[in-house]
Amino acid sequence: MSRKKVSTTIYITTEQAEHLKLLHERTKVPIAVYVREGIDMVLKHYDHVLPGQMSLDGSAPGASGPSGTAIPKR
Repeated sequence: MSRKKVSTTIYITTEQAEHLKLLHERTKVPIAVYVREGIDMVLKHYDHVLPGQMSLDGSAPGASGPSGTAIPKR
């Protein structure tokens, strides 16, 4: 199932462009797929910064507990 995609412009270095082109030539995977995968990785890495659904105990995902330590996500 394909989701609707939004067109955007990004600027990458010449080296990044060359590596992506080489990767595409070797794998036949479109460069846009690699860009979307990279964005997904960054969003997953920083998901603790993004707003999320409140848990049943009232704490936000990634919120700190009373001692200031991070509460693990479930």
